[in-house]
Amino acid sequence: MASRGRHGGVPAREGEQKREEQVEQQAPAPQGPVLPPPPPVDYGVFMQGLVQAMQTQAHTQAALQAQLEAQERADVWWASLLCTRFEDGAIDVAWDEFVRLFRAKFIPEHI
Repeated sequence: MASRGRHGGVPAREGEQKREEQVEQQAPAPQGPVLPPPPPVDYGVFMQGLVQAMQTQAHTQAALQAQLEAQERADVWWASLLCTRFEDGAIDVAWDEFVRLFRAKFIPEHI
């Protein structure tokens, strides 16, 4: 009587072949050229770059926030100035006059 292997119905050699066939079916063969592995990563350099990028992002965010706040403050100032200084409705203000008023309000004298 022939041996049926460890699992009863399938001889041992046939069971091993079926398992190998299943593994081959599960892993698709790579298509195209096989690339070499990536170079080793220096994680210290990687982290420095990441921190620098985050700091740059923070500075950019702070600059944008300051710009928005300054713009809002300047808009309020200008609307108020138009209502109080130019009561006669003269909204046509010469550029030189605007620059002089703006500098007087927002730019320190030593600059």
